[in-house]
Amino acid sequence: MQSLLNSLLDLIYKKRCYVCGSSGHSLKLCPDCYEKLEFYPQRANRVIDGVDIYVSGYYTKELQKLIRGLKYHKQKELAYYLAKFMYEYFAKLEAFAGKDFQLIPVPLHKNRIKKRKYNHMELVCEEFSKLSGFETNFELIKRIKDTKPQYKLSRKERLVNLADAFEVNPSFISAKPVLILDDICTTGSTFEEMIRALKLCGITDIVCLAASTPIS
Repeated sequence: MQSLLNSLLDLIYKKRCYVCGSSGHSLKLCPDCYEKLEFYPQRANRVIDGVDIYVSGYYTKELQKLIRGLKYHKQKELAYYLAKFMYEYFAKLEAFAGKDFQLIPVPLHKNRIKKRKYNHMELVCEEFSKLSGFETNFELIKRIKDTKPQYKLSRKERLVNLADAFEVNPSFISAKPVLILDDICTTGSTFEEMIRALKLCGITDIVCLAASTPIS
């Protein structure tokens, strides 16, 4: 009944593409805008403490608006499109073909979740899980330090800001390799601190995947 009601509402109030505003497809992200998302080359963007860091795409205006809408403007439906873009990139990486991962989103502190009402990367992980078949593990690592926003900080300041920000719960350690998902990798400091916390608990089979990295 609910799905029928939603379909009727969609017919009456057509969805508009969040990026271009078109209502021609009645989708939150139209096919034309999705096709404008540009994949990054199939190689690691950087290596941090022996862990490969990948980014799915270039920080074009379409991807930028997609991420910001999901992250800051409560456009939760966009999680599917970001997960799809990230999964399509990851599925092409031959090094991980046939490997079964557990998905870990970069966690938010409870104060940030209270303000935003949700962790956008948990939504992306859930959609990525549906596409890949990988299980999610949202309890493995938590952010226990309410860090300052990172965007105005230098790399050195980011590392200080993130020091001891994450804590691993041994009760949720699994034998499966870890795939950490985030939206943007700027200096890699968030991934770096998470990798450090995981390795201190004996978790070493780790890969990181960000949706994008800002163009320098």
